[in-house]
Amino acid sequence: MTTHHVGVDIGGTFTDIVLLGRDGRILVKKISSSVDNYARAIVAGFGEVFRESGLDGKSIAEIRHGTTVASNAILERKGARTGLITTKGFRDVLEIRTLRMPRLYDIAWEKPPPLVERYLRQVVDERVDAQGRIQTALDAAAAERVVDGLLAEGVEALAVCLINAFANPRHERKLKEIIRRKAPALPLSISTDVLPEIKEYERTSTTVINAYVMPIVSTYLRQLRRDLDAGAIAAPVLLMQSNGGLTTAEAAEQRPMHIIESGPAGGVVGAQALARAIGLKRVITFDMGGTTAKASLVEDGEYTRAPEFQVGGGVITSSRLLTGAGYMLKVPAIDLAEVGAGGGSIVRIDSGGSLTVGPDSAGALPGPLCYDLGGTEPTITDANVILGYLNPDHLVGGAVKLNPARARAIFEDKIAKPLGLELAHAAYGAHSIAASNMIRAIKAVSTERGRDARQYALFAFGGNGPLFAAGMARELGIKRIVVPPCPGLFSSFGLLYADVEHHYSRTLRRLLRQADAREIRAQWQALSDMARTQLSAEGFKSRDQRVRRSAALHYQGQTYELTVPVPDGPINAALLRQIEEAFGREHERTYGHRAGPDEPVELVTIQVVGQGIRRGRRVPDRIVIDGAAPDRTAPGKRPTRRAYFGTKLGWRATPVLGRADLAKAVKGPAIVEEYDATCVIPPGAKARLDRHGNIVIDL
Repeated sequence: MTTHHVGVDIGGTFTDIVLLGRDGRILVKKISSSVDNYARAIVAGFGEVFRESGLDGKSIAEIRHGTTVASNAILERKGARTGLITTKGFRDVLEIRTLRMPRLYDIAWEKPPPLVERYLRQVVDERVDAQGRIQTALDAAAAERVVDGLLAEGVEALAVCLINAFANPRHERKLKEIIRRKAPALPLSISTDVLPEIKEYERTSTTVINAYVMPIVSTYLRQLRRDLDAGAIAAPVLLMQSNGGLTTAEAAEQRPMHIIESGPAGGVVGAQALARAIGLKRVITFDMGGTTAKASLVEDGEYTRAPEFQVGGGVITSSRLLTGAGYMLKVPAIDLAEVGAGGGSIVRIDSGGSLTVGPDSAGALPGPLCYDLGGTEPTITDANVILGYLNPDHLVGGAVKLNPARARAIFEDKIAKPLGLELAHAAYGAHSIAASNMIRAIKAVSTERGRDARQYALFAFGGNGPLFAAGMARELGIKRIVVPPCPGLFSSFGLLYADVEHHYSRTLRRLLRQADAREIRAQWQALSDMARTQLSAEGFKSRDQRVRRSAALHYQGQTYELTVPVPDGPINAALLRQIEEAFGREHERTYGHRAGPDEPVELVTIQVVGQGIRRGRRVPDRIVIDGAAPDRTAPGKRPTRRAYFGTKLGWRATPVLGRADLAKAVKGPAIVEEYDATCVIPPGAKARLDRHGNIVIDL
């Protein structure tokens, strides 16, 4: 009998597994990732859970999976050998890119190499204008020769992106017929199937990335299915998408571009579900792991989405306006800001004699000094051990033992002595600089989006998020922090509360005040029909289907758009005026101003999201966690540990608590140790458990 839904999130170091039972009880398991075959660690983790709990494969109803397989293929340049067919004269769009620069005034900066080498980028002589009129017809015989040439080069995947194909897909459809006839099994990505939208670089890049990772993702998902079947686990697998929705394994094989950033999305979805349950309308999510920290917004129960993002561009070092370092994907994604600050971030003294942190990381191997695995550079984790925040004997429930003496000796030699500082002061300085770096990520999704961070609660998770949250919140003027159950595995937990989603879009450039509402209605209806057809094919009844509309607009002459939701109801002149007003409000909130009433607003792209709703999924009244290194400390016998809270407060004897000890409110300082994370409650703060088992810290 199926009794559990499962969230599985793969990281570079650990694979996290969370099982949620019908009674609200949660089983958790952290297991080392198997980098050569990620599926092996998943099956091994299930085996350990089954042995410890008495469950078996028949108990699993559904597996929801966040994976880095696709993003790793891009980061490591290990995707398929891909060919690109494009319009004559546009062969180098993929390499020229846009004029965006990640670092101004850096003449040594080089663009990342294109995913398709130039000799594998071939052209056909055809032309369609922006209105969809054919100027030069495609020569079928010449097109066949181009296809034959790329096949002779041994390409493992093909991408097709012709100029203005979004306005008339006839020539791309013809090329698709030719390729399918000559190589029926070859992974193929056609721009009008993938992204029928304006902007040739974004469309080309997205189409190429989709083709580039198709064989990798397909191989992984099929191997995972075989391994699960061999372990007598017949449950279906759903993949987390970058946009926060789930998709089937079959759909992910055809559109892997939607699962590139599936890992970070789960935590935001979980924060959304818990924020709704406890009645928080404004939340900033803060997810800090070993290498990076990420921030996002949840407002009125909804997370924000960005219309595009870049993968493989590293982390933000200054402003989100400085882009161009990675590969562009024009697909909806949860709007995340990321900085290179994690537990493994390296601490050093720069050429000017200043203390700096990251963005490079010691990773899992060799890791921080205190891991005693050969690392030679001080890290933030070492600083936190020195400050007394981390228990050397308790990491991952005691599974990872730390060597604090080595951390102190090398931190003293490389950082404290050269700066002329006491060891604790130097370590606290590194901790504070890391916090400042992460505050930039929070400001990127709040201040830079016209939001006042002081009006939000900070939702902290990840292995290191609860350790830094209070100090960062105090700097930002945030008064409340929420630390959910199993914070170090929270991305896996969040997977359990996502809905199946499919996104469709189409460029439809019309000035709103001159637009034919009937034409726009017909186009939107066509996208809605596509979404409902897909959901019906996946077994969702009409009552469990929800279609949401949105529109990307700009003032006439602008280059970039803002996306606003479009309410349900008939599409008529009144609704078009309502959309225009919504755009004006969003423009003012984002940029601080809006144009006058005479400035025409142009509709650029229409969009729909088809959601398949799973009934009966709600956050339990109280989340109970089993199998996570039970707390055996006798009541009233809580230990204390000296912890350092800066030059003003100095060292304090700090109680070390378990989460259950917060059933009665406590006043800081205190340190809460758990299987997967450590939470620091600074002096003067108050902490308690709410009815869901969240730690709520009030500053």
